[in-house]
Amino acid sequence: MLKEFREFAMKGNVVDLAVGVIIGAAFGAIVTSLVGDVIMPIIGAITGGLDFSNYFTPLAKSVTANNLADAKKQGAVLAWGNFLTLTLNFLIVAFVLFIVIRLMNQLKRKEEAAPAAPKLTKQEELLTEIRDLLKKS
Repeated sequence: MLKEFREFAMKGNVVDLAVGVIIGAAFGAIVTSLVGDVIMPIIGAITGGLDFSNYFTPLAKSVTANNLADAKKQGAVLAWGNFLTLTLNFLIVAFVLFIVIRLMNQLKRKEEAAPAAPKLTKQEELLTEIRDLLKKS
């Protein structure tokens, strides 16, 4: 088993995995900051400061608190508001990334469309004409 692990590590798979985890963690921190510090305050200003993260449904009769932190201390609660907030954050980031990628693709298409077709030589024109005549018959 140790020999198999050494072969696995020597092939570079472990290094690739480690680099992927590090890049993923860094990207996750950037996305979290983007959503929490840039996008959500703008959406909060538009919606009047609406925040779902404190919404919950008590599952125990002993829960009488009005905020989530105190309710969790009193008993079992279904904290669906936090899930809803995270889902909305995901959808917002996905939409923003979609718009950015779409704009980048449009710019790329404009650059690719620039080259014009070269003018055909007399021989190429004759060959094209022969090809078209053969297709008709």
